[in-house]
Amino acid sequence: MKIKPTPLQDCYIIEPTIFEDERGYFYEKFNEQKFEELTGMNGHFVQDNISKSSYGVLRGIHLQKGEHAQAKLVSCLEGKVFDVAVDLREDSPTFGQWFGVELTPENKLQLYVPRGFGHGFSVLSETAIFSYKCDNFYHKESEGSVIWNDKDLNIDWKLPADKVLLSEKDSQLPTFAEKNF
Repeated sequence: MKIKPTPLQDCYIIEPTIFEDERGYFYEKFNEQKFEELTGMNGHFVQDNISKSSYGVLRGIHLQKGEHAQAKLVSCLEGKVFDVAVDLREDSPTFGQWFGVELTPENKLQLYVPRGFGHGFSVLSETAIFSYKCDNFYHKESEGSVIWNDKDLNIDWKLPADKVLLSEKDSQLPTFAEKNF
């Protein structure tokens, strides 16, 4: 697998090496040892989550704070999503910056979102199945968030604003300036 840095410190795109023949293909989706060798970061995951969403659904921007902070390794198993990571670590040189990448089963890319980052995605296809591995267990009381359309972050979610579908909770998240992270 290849590890490609993004413009955000400690955030990486993982691109697998794919072996194809007339029978189909094979690739190693993740290798903890290789990941740690190439990044110097912990790649031990303890929880896997899957979500299915329809076109226009936007989930985020979410994170876990404090001792329950989570790093995530995300991928799209079906459909197409625009995945976004936001550096919310105040001591980071890339604090307040975001990075987005299209994830599909065809490109087989994954995004590693480190602890201290907000995360969200928008669904660009009719439906999408999204997978994410977490290196810490979910803890409701440790949730942090930023509203998806925050003016300071100015994220381009690759969707017309009138097509965005949010949960009630995601439609009422705080702004970046309110620092709920």
